[in-house]
Amino acid sequence: MAYLLGRIAPGAVPPLLPALAGALVVGTLLVADRGHLAGITLFAPVAALLLSGLASGHPHDGRSDWLVPPVLRATEYTFLTVLGLASGVPGPLVFVLLVAVVCHHRDDVARPMAGTARPAWVRGAALGWDGRMLAVAAGGALHALTPAYGILAGYLAVLLVRESVRTWSATPVTDVRTRTTAPPGGGDTGPGDPRISRPGSGDGDGGQPAAGTNGEA
Repeated sequence: MAYLLGRIAPGAVPPLLPALAGALVVGTLLVADRGHLAGITLFAPVAALLLSGLASGHPHDGRSDWLVPPVLRATEYTFLTVLGLASGVPGPLVFVLLVAVVCHHRDDVARPMAGTARPAWVRGAALGWDGRMLAVAAGGALHALTPAYGILAGYLAVLLVRESVRTWSATPVTDVRTRTTAPPGGGDTGPGDPRISRPGSGDGDGGQPAAGTNGEA
């Protein structure tokens, strides 16, 4: 939904201001009702935060635009935590859902550092912050908030594990053999005591990890 809203005026809306405005409204709603949202008010925080979707078509190249993702993440975490605990959802279940969401966010951040990226369909299947918040709000409106938390947590966990296993299975591993060299001073090196080459000596792999063995962080 946020991507679709960004097509209304691509590049015309600065990203940070709508994100901060949405976060402020969400926080105000949660504080005013002490997290006891019900009925149509459950969707009010989601609608407020969707204001930031208008800026999704912006290149995010401003000096402070790097703050947008942390603001969105913090708002989503706050919404899920406060709403769940105030509405009687068991604390461990709220924690499990938060861990699943945080792991998906970390996966998105860590993969580019390993030179890969999650497939677009996996990112879409994770529902996005707007989809997750809407799913929880719909569960609350149907008086099934606890099942909504449980189903969403289980779904995200299965999706994360499935994609992690697929990525690890597809990662090539290079067979690196350490070459045995004579120690300084002419001593002998036993067959079971290979000497580790020093970085930069041109021997072995220079102490660097084997290609492909780091997998996905």
